[in-house]
Amino acid sequence: MAQALLLNVFAMRAYITRAETLHPIGSNQIISHRSSSRSHDSFSFYIDEASPVGPEQPETVQNFVSVFGTVAKKLMRKWLATQTMNFTGQLGAGIRYFDLRISTKPRDPDNELYFAHGLFSAKVNEGLEEINAFLTDHHKEVVFLDFNHFYGMQKYHHEKLVQMLKDIYGNKMCPAIFAQEVSLKYLWEKDYQVLVFYHSPVALEVPFLWPGQMMPAPWANTTDPEKLIQFLQASITERRKKGSFFISQVVLTPKASTVVKGVASGLRETITERALPAMMQWVRTQKPGESGINIVTADFVELGDFISTVIKLNYVFDEGEANT
Repeated sequence: MAQALLLNVFAMRAYITRAETLHPIGSNQIISHRSSSRSHDSFSFYIDEASPVGPEQPETVQNFVSVFGTVAKKLMRKWLATQTMNFTGQLGAGIRYFDLRISTKPRDPDNELYFAHGLFSAKVNEGLEEINAFLTDHHKEVVFLDFNHFYGMQKYHHEKLVQMLKDIYGNKMCPAIFAQEVSLKYLWEKDYQVLVFYHSPVALEVPFLWPGQMMPAPWANTTDPEKLIQFLQASITERRKKGSFFISQVVLTPKASTVVKGVASGLRETITERALPAMMQWVRTQKPGESGINIVTADFVELGDFISTVIKLNYVFDEGEANT
């Protein structure tokens, strides 16, 4: 694993250097025409087994946990955790797009906001501060924060999250414009380092929040790698009509029967590792561009050569652009 991470870091550093100094096309090209990697449920490297079950979970799950307690939560964690690296580790490995789900915690007197999916993760402000520390040390790095699910949140909670973003990122946040106008060169000239996508009507009221529909992420909802690949290919064909950023979710979703069969093994061993070769083969055949691949999401992003493979797709694209 350490060797794979090291290779991913070298690949990202090489790409940044090339885009910034050696190959001006890389920085002039609009970002929605580039290929970049995104972690699925980016915050799930930490799951608090002592926390209550998330408010979005069905009654069957709530009852399961109420009967079996900590044992049930330990089993849930094996299927809910889709990442092993924290935010700093993911950034160091080359991840720049983060999949974020926010929730209030039942009967929390402090009204804190937490990352959550099934069970609760870290406090939101802690994760955002961790990402900001990386940006402060790397002035030409840009991250995309995709807030796509909100659980148990009222108007007050959204206002609190918006203020939190202001306090932490301030002028680093790029106001919403057309996706076709956003290039690294544009962001560098304006000293912008953060684009925040917000899948809620609240986005229409705040200039630095990009509407969620500008970051569509079609979901295959299948455990079958072949069906997933067919879905991904069809989705890219439809992409050209949207004029936005676009996410290809190279992730398999377990059914209840899958979880039962591999209850003690977990998501990584039962599904992700077994399907990885087929999914990576599909990624290697893709090309970025207006009607091509853009943002690629995966579970356990350190597996194989996922991050470096996605980044390297831009090399071929740049060379093709330079020769036209």
